[in-house]
Amino acid sequence: MRRIGVPPVERGSTGGGNCPDIFELADGNFAVIGTEATDSLDPDLPADASRADYERIVVITRETLIRAKADIPDA
Repeated sequence: MRRIGVPPVERGSTGGGNCPDIFELADGNFAVIGTEATDSLDPDLPADASRADYERIVVITRETLIRAKADIPDA
């Protein structure tokens, strides 16, 4: 597992309560730590989007994703 982007402390998290993060797993998939928002966002998904009962919608900050961009592989 490797972090994609910078550690939360470099994005201003000092208390451990606001730590969205992105990791690349050994199998090439990605894991995301974010705020669970399934109930509030599920009704707003576009008609061509869906999720399984075991999947959740999580929210990460814009800064988290932007600062991870350079570490996300093109292929």
